[in-house]
Amino acid sequence: MDTHLDSLTLVVVLALGNLALAAALFCHGVDSRAQGRGAALAPLALAKLCQGAGWLLMCMIGVVPLLLHGPAADLLLFAGVALDAAALWKAAGRPRWRRVLLPLLAVLSAGWLVCFATAYGALRVPAGSAIMAVFFLAGAAALARGWRTAGLLRRCLAAATVVLALAVVAHGLRVLPLPFSWGLVAFYLIMLVNGVGYLLLERDRLQQQLDRLDVVDALTDVPNRRGFYQALAPWLALARRPGQPTALIVVNLDQFKRINDHYGHQVGDQVLQALVGTCRSQLRDSDLMGRLGGAEFAIQLPRTTLADALTVAERIRLAVAALPVKAERAVIELTASLGVTTIRADDSTVSLFKRADEALQAAKLAGRNRVAAAAPPAAAGETGS
Repeated sequence: MDTHLDSLTLVVVLALGNLALAAALFCHGVDSRAQGRGAALAPLALAKLCQGAGWLLMCMIGVVPLLLHGPAADLLLFAGVALDAAALWKAAGRPRWRRVLLPLLAVLSAGWLVCFATAYGALRVPAGSAIMAVFFLAGAAALARGWRTAGLLRRCLAAATVVLALAVVAHGLRVLPLPFSWGLVAFYLIMLVNGVGYLLLERDRLQQQLDRLDVVDALTDVPNRRGFYQALAPWLALARRPGQPTALIVVNLDQFKRINDHYGHQVGDQVLQALVGTCRSQLRDSDLMGRLGGAEFAIQLPRTTLADALTVAERIRLAVAALPVKAERAVIELTASLGVTTIRADDSTVSLFKRADEALQAAKLAGRNRVAAAAPPAAAGETGS
């Protein structure tokens, strides 16, 4: 009687714990949508809701019909743990795993129903434990993704999930002569581990997004000024050694302020995206394009002489001039001015961009829609070594 009471208490705790988590996560999701950030925690909330409902039905023996506290409760638990695993994989950056986990849920649930409805009903508990363990292990695999770079906490959570999943299987198969309540303790611990694991993965994902936004321009998806300068730094160091030169092109869209004023910033954003796409189509995979600010961009051309860089810049100029952008009220003709130089042995970031900007200004003063090269050094020709 005491064991039954303890087990019933644990089932109630599991039900209330999961339902409380679901309510908290759903409320957080509503707040997120109100603030325009999206309900990132909704998948986990749905998983906890299914598990909470399943455990709640299980503790209603004698209150609800057998089909509800029996197969219906188990199927809700299966759905809950499968959605738990899917949520963990989504937080780990692999949302497509749902296409595997959800069909697997349907197949395993159908097999379990066959066991329940036939003479093999005695397999209900071990089969159900095995099914849930499969999805627990799938969640552990999500936590273990990127094991080498994962922190100690994530590794511990993944290892704990594996151990607890094996404990659930052992309990279902009656491998260990332990009271029924011990299996429920394993479920309770997994509930906590999965919740903490999901939040940890979500935090890592958000941190990666913040780190990326620190060096990538959100509009054009190219490095921003900081990101471009970071990528350029090693090439400035290499310029002090003999070798092939590295070229720099500064691109500025002509009359961009007029486009923003006449057509609006939304069209201006569309124009910048079109410009980046056009420039990239003229570059190699090893070349790097970044946004310096406004309508000004920089392009780094490794192992490229000044003459070759001028050829690339001219190709870009012609491609931009041949790319009209269709707006709602008009077709916008674009032109760009470009300044070209190569990295010199004594260059710093300031001196390099000062020289490239001077070439760009020379192109603009000459009438825009032009390519201009930086003046050679006073003593000898440019050295990009």
